[in-house]
Amino acid sequence: MGGVRHNASVATDSRRTSRRMTGTQRRAQLLDVSRTLFAQKGFDNTSIEEIAARAEVSKPVVYEHFGGKEGIYAVVVDREMQALLAALTGALEGGGHPKALVERTALALLDYVERSEDGFRILVRDSPVAQATGTFSSLIGDIATQVEHLLADQFKRTGLDPRTAPMYAQMLVGMVALTGQWWLDAKSPKKQEVAAHLVNLAWNGLKSLERRPALTKPRPAGVAGPTKQSLDVE
Repeated sequence: MGGVRHNASVATDSRRTSRRMTGTQRRAQLLDVSRTLFAQKGFDNTSIEEIAARAEVSKPVVYEHFGGKEGIYAVVVDREMQALLAALTGALEGGGHPKALVERTALALLDYVERSEDGFRILVRDSPVAQATGTFSSLIGDIATQVEHLLADQFKRTGLDPRTAPMYAQMLVGMVALTGQWWLDAKSPKKQEVAAHLVNLAWNGLKSLERRPALTKPRPAGVAGPTKQSLDVE
């Protein structure tokens, strides 16, 4: 019997040893566990108790590393923001033809969605903590700022008003971002096909921009064709 108790004790000690981690390893583990829970349940519906239980640690361990749920969420969001920003910025910094830039940017976003589904789900949710540390909309705004300079140069070369570039940059980047959110759940068609359709709409639209766009007014009675309302930029 003594031998059995000894063997059981050794096995228990072995399991405890296998779960021992350095501070860096434990922090990384807690971040991975929390990231999964936040993606599945959202910030409000995830508790410190769940994080600790999933990581097989006590609640004080989580508090020791991050100070609380808000602290760990802020780190998770920041890591995902930096990863996505690096991917999109890298696509834009490659240079080349504007159409190639649109293609690379669309694919960079869809690559991130495919590679980091949990991370993207977290980014597209807004919570009080996310608003304090940066949101997906603020990240998209940063990317649009980079795009507007590229569009302004292109507009000058084609005789379009470069003052409208910031507005078109928001439209273009917003279209790509919202399509990424849709594809997160749809997962069909394949990302290359989605990117091709995005570029088809964006590039052909940009290529055929009117210099002085105008809305079509309702036709008055007795008038054969549509009339337009000017949208001149002052």
